[in-house]
Amino acid sequence: MTAAYRIAVIAGDGIGTEVIPPAQQALDLVAARCGFTLHYDRFDWSCRRYRETGAMMPTDGLDRIAGHDAILLGAVGWPGVPDHVSLWGLLIPIRRRFRQYVNLRPIRVLDGLPGPLREPGEVDFVVVRENVEGEYSEIGGRLNRGFPDEMAVQEAVFTRPGVTRIADYAFDLAATRRGHLTSATKSNGIVHTMPFWDEVVAERAARHPEVTWCSEHIDALAAKLVLHPSSYDVLVGSNLFGDILSDLAAAIAGSIGIAPAANINPEREFPSMFEPVHGSAPDIAGRGVANPLGALWSAAMMLDHLGEPAAARALMTGIERALADGAVRTPDLGGTATTRELTEAVLAAVPAHPPTPPDPQR
Repeated sequence: MTAAYRIAVIAGDGIGTEVIPPAQQALDLVAARCGFTLHYDRFDWSCRRYRETGAMMPTDGLDRIAGHDAILLGAVGWPGVPDHVSLWGLLIPIRRRFRQYVNLRPIRVLDGLPGPLREPGEVDFVVVRENVEGEYSEIGGRLNRGFPDEMAVQEAVFTRPGVTRIADYAFDLAATRRGHLTSATKSNGIVHTMPFWDEVVAERAARHPEVTWCSEHIDALAAKLVLHPSSYDVLVGSNLFGDILSDLAAAIAGSIGIAPAANINPEREFPSMFEPVHGSAPDIAGRGVANPLGALWSAAMMLDHLGEPAAARALMTGIERALADGAVRTPDLGGTATTRELTEAVLAAVPAHPPTPPDPQR
C-alpha cells in the first residue's frame, strides 16, 4: 500500500510565499520517484490576515492542523505588524501547543558554496536549541507605563524536565555523529538558571558515556564558532542561546538563505514543523530572487522525519549537485539567478534513482 502523508502548508509572509511553492515542487518530484504521496492543506495565516481580521490565525487554527503528519512553514513577519504580535500569534503557539521542544538546525558548508570562513567540507555541525521555555517565557510584564519609573520584567523559566529532555536529545544525536557535544552556558554571569542548566546537562552526560562533552560560555563560544567552526559537532543551548548561535552558524555556512530548521516533537504525539531560517525578508520580497534552498533543505528534513529517508537523500543530492555546479546562484550567493531558476537547477539535479540515504540532518 502506498504511503500517504497530509501536510499543513503555511506560506506566511514575504518570501515565504515565494519559497514554499518550490519546496512543494521538489517534494512532489521525489515522492513520485520514491512511491509515496503527499496531500497539502494550505492555510493563509499571516500578517496580511492579521491586518484584515486582527488575528494571525483563527481561534481554532491549532485544532485544524493537529491531525496533520507535518507542518511546512515559509516565514512569519512583515513591516507594520510588531514582531511580538506575529510570532506570538502564530509561530510560538504552534511550537508550544504541539510540544515541539527541539529546534534542530544543521550547518554545513557545501561544495561550491562560498562560505566566508573556511573551505567547503570542513564545517558540519548541528545546533540543538531548546524551543519552548527558557528565556522566551510568557511570565513578566510592564509597570508604570509612561511614567519616569516605568519598568519591564521578563522571567526566564528553566524546568528540570525541559532541560533533561533537550540534553538527552542532543547527547543521543551526538552519539550518531562524531560523538562530541558542546553545551552553551553563561553561569558566570546568570546566577540561577545557567548553573541549573549546567548541573542538569552534567547529570545527563553521565548517562551518555559514549559522548565526550564540554561546557562553554556563550560569548567565548560565539567567538570560537567563528574562528574554529570545524571543531564542533553538536551544540546544545537554551532558547535564546540556541537562537543566536544558529543564525550565526548559518552565516558561517555561506548564507542564511540556505539554512533549514525543524521544530520537532520527538515523541510524535503532535505534528512537527519545518521552516527555513531566513524569515520573510521584506527587502527582497516580490522580486523573485529569494534563495529557495533553505525551504528545500527543510523539506528534506521533513521527509526524513516522516520516514522517507531515500526521498530526503534524493532531494539533498539535488541541492548539493546544483551548488557544486555553481552555474546558477541567487544574489545572496553572489549570482543573478531567480528563485525559479535555482529551483529548476535543483530539480534537474535530483537523481532519477534515489541513493541510499544517510541522515539529511548531517
